Amino acid sequence: MARYKYEARSFSGKNLNGIVDARDESEARVKLRAKQLVPLKLTVVQEQGANSKKVSFLSPAIKSKELQIFTRQFATLINSGIPILDSLKILSDGAADKSIKEALIQIRASIETGRRLSESMVQHPRVFDSLYCNMIRAGEEAGILDQILERLSIYAEKNEKIKNQIKSAFVMPTVIVCAAILVVTGIITFIIPKFAEFYRSSGKPLPMLTQMVVKGSEIFISNWYVVFGIILAVVYVLINYLSTKEGKVALDQFLINSPIFGDVVQKSSVARMSRTLATLLSSGINMIEAIDIAAKTSGNSVIEKALYACRESVTVGKPFHLPLSRRKEIPQMVSQMVAIGEQSGTLDTMLGKVADFYEDEVENAVRTMTSLIEPLLMFGLGAVIAFILIAMYLPIFQLGDTIG
Repeated sequence: MARYKYEARSFSGKNLNGIVDARDESEARVKLRAKQLVPLKLTVVQEQGANSKKVSFLSPAIKSKELQIFTRQFATLINSGIPILDSLKILSDGAADKSIKEALIQIRASIETGRRLSESMVQHPRVFDSLYCNMIRAGEEAGILDQILERLSIYAEKNEKIKNQIKSAFVMPTVIVCAAILVVTGIITFIIPKFAEFYRSSGKPLPMLTQMVVKGSEIFISNWYVVFGIILAVVYVLINYLSTKEGKVALDQFLINSPIFGDVVQKSSVARMSRTLATLLSSGINMIEAIDIAAKTSGNSVIEKALYACRESVTVGKPFHLPLSRRKEIPQMVSQMVAIGEQSGTLDTMLGKVADFYEDEVENAVRTMTSLIEPLLMFGLGAVIAFILIAMYLPIFQLGDTIG
């Protein structure tokens, strides 16, 4: 049993705060809705029972691919008429991932004590996020768990496809950057000292550019451990900063406004947001709760902030498309499609079409980004090598002019 601090709005539009005791977040929301309150925010203020705490914080998160496979298999078993407990037993016995195997064993034990599937899954937030648990709850309440699992499976597959497209776009640039670092390090460490030794034996004064490159090479060779230490320290500080809330917001702002990465980041975020909302709404989740879940699972703090702002307007009775149209992070096409969906009563269908469109756009944006990044990196690598070569051959050119 846990104690939740809540922010909710009554049907009359009044904002209320208070405390509710429940076994999990799903039960807390049910209790608030029974009191004719729309939950806006829930925060755990006290959690009782060592077991639930252990499960929540010590269970490692699983890969999205593993969850996708589990959901597809679970949907197939339920569609075949196999009971939930038997399905979980089959899946836990065959699970390759240790984390999901342990979670399924504990979920099965929890169901045997009388809990529902969604209530049991909530105890494993590192495996099943709020979107997953709320979808399962909606499926249980409507008696369409097999359909919900099918939708979750499709949702996971489409998200995985977008992730793979973005990852593949960075493979070649990463290879080029690593090759550039190795080539430049090799030139600085082995080639430049040979030239420097030759020039010293000639006794001729070196051009300023050559002196700078030679001096830089000498500093690197004699203090390489300091250089790498500084690089590692910078990387460590940067990683720690980006793991904070402020760092993530700063990174997301930078990426979405970047001339190179911005298009891909925005389109992939909008595709994920639209797909999440379409999946939730088609499963019977109310609009305010769907927006809240979509914000939490958006994966981008800029989109998350925009959705929370929209939720506030929807809570007081405004149509979703109005606050959405005022957010510069969201393309106008999205708000226009949402407006059509709200007017025709087919909002989930329209959001699904928006998601389909932007998922296709992500592929085009990734292709465009790749075609820009690779030539830029190659040009940068060529410029660095050309600079070093010119600096090292400049004394030879000058010597040739003198002889001539």
